[in-house]
Amino acid sequence: MSVNELFKEDLKIINIGLESFYTELKAQDIPSIHVQWKPFAGGNRKMASLLGKLKSSK
Repeated sequence: MSVNELFKEDLKIINIGLESFYTELKAQDIPSIHVQWKPFAGGNRKMASLLGKLKSSK
């Protein structure tokens, strides 16, 4: 598919993270879905590493 053909297709939007983007899309009647997502361990790398070690020790 060429780039020009791509822009002729209907948009299929999946919003991940900031709900305000989703709210703006809905306000403009743009079909979209919102996925509630947050980084593992709140984005704290040390905590994510420790939790990963706990998970893999099962």
